[in-house]
Amino acid sequence: MAHHNTDIHGDCAPQDTLSSSSYWQMGAAWLCLHIFEHYRYTEDENFLDEYLPYAREAALFFEDTLISNSRGELIVSPTSSPENCYHLPNGEVGNLCAGTSMDSQILYELFSGLIESKKISEEERERYENIVKNLPPIKLDSGGAICEWTEPWEEVDKGHRHISHLFALYPGTQIDFSDKTLTLAAEKTLLRRLENGGGHTGWSRAWIINLWARLRKGERAWDDIKKYFEISVLPNLFDNHPPFQIDGNFGTTAAMAEMLIQSHNGRIVFFPALPKEWKSGSATGLVTKGKITADLKWNGEKGEVVLKTEKGKTVFIEGIGETALVKGENKFTVNVR
Repeated sequence: MAHHNTDIHGDCAPQDTLSSSSYWQMGAAWLCLHIFEHYRYTEDENFLDEYLPYAREAALFFEDTLISNSRGELIVSPTSSPENCYHLPNGEVGNLCAGTSMDSQILYELFSGLIESKKISEEERERYENIVKNLPPIKLDSGGAICEWTEPWEEVDKGHRHISHLFALYPGTQIDFSDKTLTLAAEKTLLRRLENGGGHTGWSRAWIINLWARLRKGERAWDDIKKYFEISVLPNLFDNHPPFQIDGNFGTTAAMAEMLIQSHNGRIVFFPALPKEWKSGSATGLVTKGKITADLKWNGEKGEVVLKTEKGKTVFIEGIGETALVKGENKFTVNVR
């Protein structure tokens, strides 16, 4: 198990003394999600065979340590929602608890990824499916936003830089754009953070841009890209935490790619969050899940996308439908707005 931090010696014991972040059991589970994502984009079977055991070990840890709450839901305990605190109905303030939304959302991706891999036994698959079925569902508060904890507690810091309870939207895929109830709830959650001062560090702003891209809000994403460069970038273009965190740089470029093409939950979407100010442009060498390379260009209302594959395959393209791609180049002309 890895907590939120480590050191040069690879020490996995809790670091620092801040109870709202130091003790956090989800580090290994989150890191293992990159194994699945790498495979989805590259279809590298050798890579998956080599690294899948790490994900299975992470899953085994939670199989051994998850507990049932009063509703029979499987939760992590003790835990926290990084790095926020909550108000109890009696006025008390706390941060450690039994069960947070982020925990359940990370575990949903971990166990779903193992099931999707088709490289586990039937007995493992049944165990993992049972765990997924018993994880707490995404819950909404009285205002229609997503709850940060598995109980409907009020956040102490409504504008916190972390937006942990939207992990299911980004980088996760549990909240899909086709689910209007959850996407509206996610938008309300994000707006609440921003209206109360959220996004004040560079990496947090980058995360917000990605969330807007998944919600297909191109104008909102563009507004936050501009804010990112106005207040969150140093003269040498390093992301300003302060002093510096590279995830803000990587996150902002990742968000720009998400604005141009997405390939989650079994479908490819061209120009899902293209802002009006991007009147024309191009991008080459972007990659979708399924090992497909995409070159895109657009001018005004029209766009052209070339998808390149090393072998023929069938994909689902939103607005076009199920499409057979041939080996080599496949060209599409589409409306971009």
